[in-house]
Amino acid sequence: MDSLYKILVKVSRILNYIGMVALTFMMFLTVADVLMRAGGRPIIGTYEIVALSLALVVGFSIPSVSLDRAHVYMEIVLERLGPKGKAIMNTFTRILCIILFILIGYNLFSVGNEFKVSGEVSPTIKLPFYPVAYGVGVCAFIECFVFFFEIVKIWRDKHE
Repeated sequence: MDSLYKILVKVSRILNYIGMVALTFMMFLTVADVLMRAGGRPIIGTYEIVALSLALVVGFSIPSVSLDRAHVYMEIVLERLGPKGKAIMNTFTRILCIILFILIGYNLFSVGNEFKVSGEVSPTIKLPFYPVAYGVGVCAFIECFVFFFEIVKIWRDKHE
């Protein structure tokens, strides 16, 4: 089980690095477009590329952020519960999150299939949408594994 967790951590880190590269690329592209626009020669398709890159930034960073527990937590209810109650509540919320991310991943793959079949591309530079939908869908399923391992940690008393 621990070796699977280590693989999950490595995969999440790789996905996070992809998200970091996409964010850096977005920043440089936006700055270059602003400078070029000031010179009267804007970069064609900047808006489309930035929009697709943003999907990569958000989607690919979710598993790593969850593993690092970098999300904002509201623990008002949990503070009043005992250790067993906290474990039950944390497990329940993780199960709800697993269900949510399964639905998100499934729907992203469905949308990706529709984009692929219909040949949907961006209007200006004709970038296909389906690879981004598939990529973020994979990240949603990886997030389910993150929540599963959090449940395991909760019941092994290694949580938080």
